[in-house]
Amino acid sequence: MTDLHPIRRALLSVSDKTGLIELGQALAARGVELLSTGGSAKALRDAGLDVKDVAEITGFPEMMDGRVKTLHPMVHGGLLALRDNDGHVAAMQEHGIGAIDLLVVNLYPFESTVAAGADYDTCIENIDIGGPAMIRAASKNHGFVNVVVDVEDYDALLAELDGNDGQTSYKFRQWLSQKAYARTAAYDAAVSTWMAQAMKQEAPKRRAFAGELKQTLRYGENSHQKAAFYTDGTNRPGVATAVQLQGKELSYNNINDTDAAYELVAEFDPAETAAVAIIKHANPCGVARGATLVEAYQKAFDCDRTSAFGGIVALNQPLDAETATKIVEIFTEVVIAPGASDEAKEIFAKKKNLRLLLTDALPNPRAAITAYKQVSGGVLVQDKDVGYVGMDDLKVVTEKAPSDEQMQDLLFAWKVAKHVKSNAIVYVKGSATVGVGAGQMSRLDSANVAASKAQRMADELGLEASLAKGAAVASDAFFPFADGLLEAAAAGATCVIQPGGSMRDDEVIKAANDAGLAMVFTGMRHFRH
Repeated sequence: MTDLHPIRRALLSVSDKTGLIELGQALAARGVELLSTGGSAKALRDAGLDVKDVAEITGFPEMMDGRVKTLHPMVHGGLLALRDNDGHVAAMQEHGIGAIDLLVVNLYPFESTVAAGADYDTCIENIDIGGPAMIRAASKNHGFVNVVVDVEDYDALLAELDGNDGQTSYKFRQWLSQKAYARTAAYDAAVSTWMAQAMKQEAPKRRAFAGELKQTLRYGENSHQKAAFYTDGTNRPGVATAVQLQGKELSYNNINDTDAAYELVAEFDPAETAAVAIIKHANPCGVARGATLVEAYQKAFDCDRTSAFGGIVALNQPLDAETATKIVEIFTEVVIAPGASDEAKEIFAKKKNLRLLLTDALPNPRAAITAYKQVSGGVLVQDKDVGYVGMDDLKVVTEKAPSDEQMQDLLFAWKVAKHVKSNAIVYVKGSATVGVGAGQMSRLDSANVAASKAQRMADELGLEASLAKGAAVASDAFFPFADGLLEAAAAGATCVIQPGGSMRDDEVIKAANDAGLAMVFTGMRHFRH
């Protein structure tokens, strides 16, 4: 096998016809014979190109609504034959099989058909059979055959031909082959995942994962770790779908933190209230809602001004000039929002290192999606935590019931606690966090950390009383002992929301009554690890 091989004959059969005519013209100009099928052949022929239908070389017309057209030895023999194998060459000559040096295929749009909400039968009809079969055949024989599955690679193919006098190198064909196998693997993963969901299989025996490279990253969590960012094809609004208007390239940590921020702020309906979340190391250091976006930002910022420095800011409404002016007063890594005014963009443009990401929408916080986490030797799979608790789901368990105002703060705190690393304790007052305790090994420690932050900010703002005084408190899981609850009461909290379910619930309820607290149970926890 020699390194360089010419392209004399090409089979073009594509669903996405972007760039097809230009590619066909470029190949024809280089003396390449064109074979094609169905709509691709018609498009090329309409453009004035000389094209031979695959049906002419197979002797069979396309049949069964196009299901059968390329599954034939005249096609697969031309793709699979080893040009330096005497037996293969003899078989080609005996049966009149012509070599196919280039295969250009992109598959039936199965993923987009599913994403559009098509019915079961329509999705089934959009499962490509002949395409993947040809791709795999050509990929296996990359010693001689080129296979292109991405429209974006047409230019690379033509550049390769120009650089090698109409030939391609083994390294180039190998590169194309790897991409092709990855494409069929991702395609099969999409089909198998969809079928498992359609059949309501919660844990299929085998599960396939696939992603498409969005960008390589300078490094991972630390500079000695290599990293890349892949999209999963779900098109869930967020950091994966956002357009970056300015600023440095996103880092691994930026992407992780921005996702956490946007998922949190999406908990608050933009039609009801403006909301802002400020994130540091995937944990919220300030979350608030307000009558305006700038009011919400200021309240979120005043929860923990120290941690907000160098943080990620997520907005649930389009960024306006007034809010943009406040944000640029301190160093901020990333701002993500569902849009921005021209005035806001101009203000941010003066901060060239500030990354501005804009999306078309907020993610649906209650949409059922699958979450994955790698562990040594395996992958943990679970439903994303989309648990929701409303007013009617709460059970008052203390002698004192929360007031309407307290109830609003309790529900706000509960939404935030869902996005705080366990053990999580969140203090809220006036629809704004005033203290967050995250990721501690005991709930008592988290309560203490949140209270200390509330006191520190009160000192910074020149207030006599801790910000925690009069606050509502959320605990992401039950209090196993009364100590954490009593810590919150000592800090000045007046009401508590927690799942309940501890063996010592009675003891905790008694402690709440003795401290004059109002407490409600949700019956649901929000561990986040």
